[in-house]
This record gives sequence, C-alpha cells and structure tokens, in this order.
Amino acid sequence: MTDPAVKSGPVRGRLSFLTRARATRPGQIFGVPGQGSTRLLSLASVLGILFVWWLVTWAGWVKPLFLPSPGAVLNKFIDVWTNGFTNTPFLEHVGVSAARVFGAFVMACAIGIPLGIAMGMNPIVRGLFDPPLEFYRPIPPLAYLPLMIIWFGIGETSKVLLIFLSVLAPVTLGARSGVKSAAIEQIHAAYSFGATRWQVMVHIILPSALPEILTAMRIGIGFGWTTLVAAEMVAATSGVGYMVLTASQFLQTSTVVMGIIVIAVIAYGFDLFMRFVERKLVPWKGRM
Repeated sequence: MTDPAVKSGPVRGRLSFLTRARATRPGQIFGVPGQGSTRLLSLASVLGILFVWWLVTWAGWVKPLFLPSPGAVLNKFIDVWTNGFTNTPFLEHVGVSAARVFGAFVMACAIGIPLGIAMGMNPIVRGLFDPPLEFYRPIPPLAYLPLMIIWFGIGETSKVLLIFLSVLAPVTLGARSGVKSAAIEQIHAAYSFGATRWQVMVHIILPSALPEILTAMRIGIGFGWTTLVAAEMVAATSGVGYMVLTASQFLQTSTVVMGIIVIAVIAYGFDLFMRFVERKLVPWKGRM
C-alpha cells in the first residue's frame, strides 16, 4: 500500500506556490501590509454594485418607489441639473451645502488641531478639555439640534455650528493621539543639542503627529457630510440635504438617491484630495 505522505508530496509541491513568499519588485518595500494597487479591484467593485442595482430593478424584484433604476436616477440628475430643484439651480444647492460643511471643517481644524496638540503635550490642558470633548463626542447631532435652535435660532449659525461640533471632536482627539507618535529618543536628542520646547514641537512632535492629524481630518469631514442632512432640517431653503429631505416628503425616491450619490461623490472627491496631500506631506507614512 502506498504511503499517504508519499502521495501528498507531489500535491503539496504543486500547491507550494500558495504559501511561498513572493519576491518584491523594484521600488516595493518588503513586508509592508497592504502594499499594492487596488484601482482595478475598486473599479470592479463599483461596476459590480451598479450591475446588481440594475439587475434588481430591471427584474422588478424591488418596486421603483423603494429603489429606482440607475437610468431613472440619471434622468433625474439631468432634470435637476437643467431645471433646478424648487426654483433653485442645482449648483447653488451644492454650493450652499459645500460652504456649510467646508466652512465648519476649516473652523474645526483651526481650533481642534492646536487644541489637540496642546492636550497631548500639557496635562493641564488635557485635564480641562478632555471631559467636555468625551462627554459630547458620542452624542448624535440630532440630540443637541433642538438646543442649537433654542440658543442660536434657525439661521446659518445653528447649521454651521452643528456641523462644526461633529467635526471638532475627531480632529482634536486625532491630533492629541498623534502627539504620542513622536519618538522619545528624538525628543531627548533634540533637548541634548539645546533645542527649545517650541523647536521640539515644530520640528519633531508636529511632523510625527501629522499622519494621524491628516487621518483625523479625513474622518472629520466624513462626520461633517453625515451631519449635513440633520443641519439642513432647520428651516433650510437650499442645499443638497434640504433637497433630499424635501424629496422624501413627496416620495420622490429618485431625487433622494440622486442627492445621496451627490453627497457621496463630493465627500469621496475630498477624501481623494486628502490622500494626495497625505502622500505629499508625509511620504514616510507606512514606510518606517
């Protein structure tokens, strides 16, 4: 009788390529997790989702009231682009929403990044600001939306402030966490050469914290777009979130889906821009 181990030898040899370490190509870094391009897979993923969407609606498995076809959404986009929505041009809706989100985002970064760095470097600042940040951070924006209306009215202030608060916490906590990325050996070496505390912060701590700060900014802008619809619930007459909410009241599902896609495309475009900035400012990220 043939020994099973002998039989499995050739099989194991033919399948050894699955467990064998693959040689790196020129310019690649050995052992870096996630190394490699994913563009083709991402494109295939998007096309696959579109195909499933088209198939479900074409076969009639879901009624158009609940899920319109891709063609219906595209036609609605063309219609809104041409004729506007509620007598307001489409680009004006997009511009108003973008101004609210990015205005709040800039204010949150201008306040949150220095505050986070100060919290990471100074225990007194951390002790003062950590409790209020951790207190309101997990609260959904819809929970304190009525309070914003009572305090600041139904104008732009309450809308921008609501988005600002949703962005501030992740940006601040990301900057605080980034301060811990600085190597203590570099800090001690800088002090031994006579560097001041300010020089250590600018030349060592801030560059070390920059990768986490940029990641926190990407997360923060996502929270900002997520809060947009809640912010535009308050007596808004324009904006993509207002367009989605108004269309939902009249069961215009194609307009709702179109607005959701517009918000996603704008947010994803900014995320790609932040990835480009990240590659330029912190090219060492993931290589050390």
